[in-house]
Amino acid sequence: MADREIPKVIVLLVMSLVTAVYICALTIVNVALPQMQGALAATPDQISWVITLNLVATAIATPLTGWLVAKWGQRNTLIWCIVGFTATTYMCAITNSLEPLLLYRIGQGAFGAPLVPIAQAVILNTYKEPDKRAIAMSIWGMSVVIGPGLAPALGGYMAEEYSWRWTFYLLLPVCLAALLGVIAFIKDGERTGHSKLNWIGFMALSIAVSCLQIILDRGERLDWFESKFIILLGVILLLSCYFFVVHSLLHKNPFINPHLFTDRNYAIGLIFVFVYGMLNVTPTVLLQTMLQDYVGYPDSDIGFILAMRSIGIFLGFLIAPRITKIDPRYSMALGLAAIGLSGLISAGFNANITVSFVSWVGILQGIGCGLLWVPLSVVTFSSLRENLMADGTAFYHLIRNYGS
Repeated sequence: MADREIPKVIVLLVMSLVTAVYICALTIVNVALPQMQGALAATPDQISWVITLNLVATAIATPLTGWLVAKWGQRNTLIWCIVGFTATTYMCAITNSLEPLLLYRIGQGAFGAPLVPIAQAVILNTYKEPDKRAIAMSIWGMSVVIGPGLAPALGGYMAEEYSWRWTFYLLLPVCLAALLGVIAFIKDGERTGHSKLNWIGFMALSIAVSCLQIILDRGERLDWFESKFIILLGVILLLSCYFFVVHSLLHKNPFINPHLFTDRNYAIGLIFVFVYGMLNVTPTVLLQTMLQDYVGYPDSDIGFILAMRSIGIFLGFLIAPRITKIDPRYSMALGLAAIGLSGLISAGFNANITVSFVSWVGILQGIGCGLLWVPLSVVTFSSLRENLMADGTAFYHLIRNYGS
């Protein structure tokens, strides 16, 4: 029995490492943007495309995960995506001008996007028992949630002490370890055989998600719908969404399998994960700015507060499997209550708040996120067929990203 459990644990650890590589890459670069701007002689608007184009590439490539797995298998897809991600990360580190950097950041997003949904699908297919699946999701969830919180602190230190290039160099050893882990321990899953890509559906969805991502990322800079560019993107977004939905309903082999949404647990889970994305990310983004600009906390205090929130998430992940084993709804309800209470307390923050008080609120909010994530991941995929798992996890993370 123990011999059979060891490979499962190794698979879980390898998939957590694969996930951490890409998730950390999304946040670690943000802190180095000022240094990159100066080194590459770019304007603030130009350097912001380093983030925007990466997010657009991620949004386009994420729904493609199911087709890649169906055609090449999960193991081959993981290997080539990690190889591509590692190569583009290295090129980002050595480039000396903005234009190639933007191209390599697109490559990072495109190669990295399938890693997270495939990793989750592998873990879900490996741990089929509900109680063991909950524990596995809590361990894997740490790489999804805690990594992005710690990566900016490490990246900011390396960029300040050495160079912005080290925010990319730091990722390379982890990429190599993840690649070796996949080659050594991950086996190929069952392929569906449906390897023909519906290009019309893919292009329609790609245009829609690209327009939406650019609107969300550039809207504030361009004053939203006061900008003709944003209005044009909005019109294209509506038309492409309409065409994608109609095409999916009428075509025999749609790009996104409609059977996904006939699973009630999965459909409801998409709504909850969208809300989760908003609840989890918003306090992290807004709190730093408020504490730094309004309260005047030094960076060291802000880093301590964010670390306390990560501790709360860790505690939530430890508690959630035990409650989920009794009833997942209890853990989700407690998580939402904890997040709601922390939000209510945060609404009363003023210039006189202490570091200890904000830290305790952060711990409470983190516990809520941990309590909500684990049962949500378990319940959403509890009744989804294995052959739909790759498509399901891809769309799941696409919705979570937009919520964030």
